[in-house]
Amino acid sequence: MSNAKISVRFFEDREVRAVWDEQNAKWWFSVLDIVALLTNQNDYTKTRNYWKYLKAKLKKENSQVVSATTQLKFLAPDGKRRLADMLDYDGIIALGKEFPGKKANRFIDWFTFNDKSIDGKSKTKAYALFESSFIDSIEVGTTKGLQQIHAYLFGGLYDFAGQIRQKNISKGGFQFAVSHFLGNTLKQIDAMPENTFNEIVDKYVEMNVAHPFMEGNGRSARIWLDLMLKKHLRKCVDWSTISKQDYMNAMKLSPTNSNVLKTLLENALTTQINDREMFMKGIDYSYYYEENE
Repeated sequence: MSNAKISVRFFEDREVRAVWDEQNAKWWFSVLDIVALLTNQNDYTKTRNYWKYLKAKLKKENSQVVSATTQLKFLAPDGKRRLADMLDYDGIIALGKEFPGKKANRFIDWFTFNDKSIDGKSKTKAYALFESSFIDSIEVGTTKGLQQIHAYLFGGLYDFAGQIRQKNISKGGFQFAVSHFLGNTLKQIDAMPENTFNEIVDKYVEMNVAHPFMEGNGRSARIWLDLMLKKHLRKCVDWSTISKQDYMNAMKLSPTNSNVLKTLLENALTTQINDREMFMKGIDYSYYYEENE
């Protein structure tokens, strides 16, 4: 499984990592990630020791949690891939029930709902985009291209997928481009150059201010941005290196001062434009940015 698809989900700002099992068509989730968040533990050694204790206890009780555990190579804190205990969907739910309290109940509610939500289904489509031939047909740097991305991500989930909004919208007190003038605004953005890093980010900022869709703008536009960077600079953003708070703060400042965003993105640029895991992690973080505070 050296070329396995890695996914990162977030529960209360803590990572829950998973690896895709192609042969059995299912996700395997990191047991230590689950134990760490349910015990509110940041120390890897203490988390591992707690799981060792709990596993021994469950084994004596002939718990199915232990028998369902498998081992796969996963990234350890030292940066090396080591064998780690993993559980599938049903195993994680069973493990969660071993932890009493409201947090465990919240986790189970989140975990069981996660992949069934609109975002969960849309994220699955976003994963598939990397390996589809459709990605090569997307117009780079145009409104049409952004509409193509949005339609792909949200087709069948929103009835307005790929359609330019006809209503005014705002977020956090910020009024996005007025819908009546949106057509002209988008034509002006289409005409903006995209040859250098600064030009590409300027175009991205203007498209964010335009916010052409009723929902799903950020997730679509980050892919749109990466396609411009890939075409013109042979680079893309490693979104996993940018924290949610830093990104959101930079985006709030960007309409009047884009320098913070430019520095943030420039420091996260990578030449790994054809790396599947890089793309998958990028999607995970991109969707995480949009989760409610």
